[in-house]
Amino acid sequence: MGFKIKSKKKENIGVIIVEGEIDMFSSPDLRDKLLPFFTKKIKGIIVDLTGVLFMDSSGIATLVEGFQWSRKENKAFILTGLGTNVLNALSLTKLDNVFNIKANTDNAFNELSKS
Repeated sequence: MGFKIKSKKKENIGVIIVEGEIDMFSSPDLRDKLLPFFTKKIKGIIVDLTGVLFMDSSGIATLVEGFQWSRKENKAFILTGLGTNVLNALSLTKLDNVFNIKANTDNAFNELSKS
C-alpha cells in the first residue's frame, strides 16, 4: 500500500490525514506535515490515522516528537481513528496512556472547539 498524507486547517485547528504505512521511509513526510502547524496560530492538531494499517518505531517516534512539540507550544495534540495494529503498537510502548486518543476526527474537533 502506498503512503498518502494531506493536511488542512479548519477554523484554528490543524488536521493531518494519513493513509498507508508509516515507516522509516514515510515518517519524515509526516514530520514535515506536522512541523508547520506548531508555528501557526492554532490551538490544536488532529492526526487522523484511520487509513494507517501499519506503523513501525520510526512512526511512533514521529508522533512522540509531535506530542513533545505540542506540549512545548501549549497546543492540543490528538490522535484519531487508530486501527488495531496502530493501537497495539502504542499499547506495547504504553503510549496509549500518554496520547490523547479519540475515536474519530469529529470527536476530536468537537473537543477542541469547546476549549
